[in-house]
Amino acid sequence: MCRNIRILYNFDPPATAGEIREAALQFVRKVSGFTRPSEANEEAFNSAVDQISQTTAALLGSLTTKAPSKNREAELAKTRARAVRRQRH
Repeated sequence: MCRNIRILYNFDPPATAGEIREAALQFVRKVSGFTRPSEANEEAFNSAVDQISQTTAALLGSLTTKAPSKNREAELAKTRARAVRRQRH
């Protein structure tokens, strides 16, 4: 999985529309190979980001779990610790 796409499910507070859109943008960039699409491909690129954002929001809204919600700060600290360990090796 692309490292820039973060898990968005089961956080308190829930993922924002901006976070969902950023994940969709990263996904479309990865799949298309474009950081920024050409003018000819811009409409298709933006449409894909919009569709994936909508689908992701619907998915996150329909998932259920019995697990307690994760704390954003604690998860961020774990992510940073993993990054430090990766750099050392």
